[in-house]
Amino acid sequence: MSNLAKLPVTVITGFLGSGKTTLVRELMRNPGGKRLAVVVNEFGDVGVDGEILKSCAIPDCPAENIMELANGCICCTVADDFIPTIEALMALDPRPDHILIETSGLALPKPLLKAFDWPDIRSRITVDGVIALADAEAVAAGRFAPDVARVDAQRAADDSVDHETPLSEVFEDQISCADIVLLTKPDLAGPEGVAQAKAVIAAEAPRPIPVVEVAEGVVDPRVILGLEAAAEDDMEARPSHHDGAAPHDHDDFDSVVVEIPELADPAALVGAIETLARERNVLRVKGYAAVAGKPMRLLVQAVGARVRHQYDRPWGSDEPRRGQLVVIAEHDDIDPAAISAVLGAISEAAE
Repeated sequence: MSNLAKLPVTVITGFLGSGKTTLVRELMRNPGGKRLAVVVNEFGDVGVDGEILKSCAIPDCPAENIMELANGCICCTVADDFIPTIEALMALDPRPDHILIETSGLALPKPLLKAFDWPDIRSRITVDGVIALADAEAVAAGRFAPDVARVDAQRAADDSVDHETPLSEVFEDQISCADIVLLTKPDLAGPEGVAQAKAVIAAEAPRPIPVVEVAEGVVDPRVILGLEAAAEDDMEARPSHHDGAAPHDHDDFDSVVVEIPELADPAALVGAIETLARERNVLRVKGYAAVAGKPMRLLVQAVGARVRHQYDRPWGSDEPRRGQLVVIAEHDDIDPAAISAVLGAISEAAE
């Protein structure tokens, strides 16, 4: 069976908050004539991204074509989660023309590619391409390590320490594995920031890789779908920091889910998240909140101290009006009590 007869899969990877869900949502709205299916791999217990996408379901990508694998890396749970999910999507009637896999922001893409060598699916599916999203502003600023000065001091003191910090390794592995890099939020970075980000990507890429600027996830699907890269057969061209290492885990990162009561003012929540980024080294916050007097649910997405929020849908009649947030940080920076205290102060300040 040729690659053309196999069901194509596009792996969408990228650093925390780089815009993966926004891209998938736009592809669902403009699939280029393809019937899509989507697999969302969350990090944390609250399926925020999957619910966002299901709320955008359309005939070319109905809700039953959107599957969510929460609280576990799909490349670490191949037999239990990944293979059954792919087989379920391939068994749909009508069968999808193309599958999109949105990885966790912490995922290393190369181990996932190795999963496509699994005997049950290898003859029936192919990796059409790996798309890496990179936040232009964050890349230009070099925010891959939480404390670059501390890392540099450690290297200077100990010649045996030559590895990058976990955040940098994740970024570099995603770029190295990519067929195309989408540089997101170029408006926030400005022309100089975009140029700097492109220079960083070029320096990390093991081979020439196209870099495309994308705002709000809008990109012609012909640019990123139908690449026919057969990435599962092209592993040597996609070097990784973890080549030859034992199967990876995600002990470098952790998450905590915090419930928050109804808010009087979203600005208080924004301030609390900014405090978490500044004082607790929190990388990512995503979830929902209820705002007093507002019938709509508030969707919250934060990368570091940059917070975006919008009302996404009405609260259901049987839903409790309280919020839930997934807070993600490096393992040593996750302090559930301290994080809960900062977010809990929102309601105290409103009383």
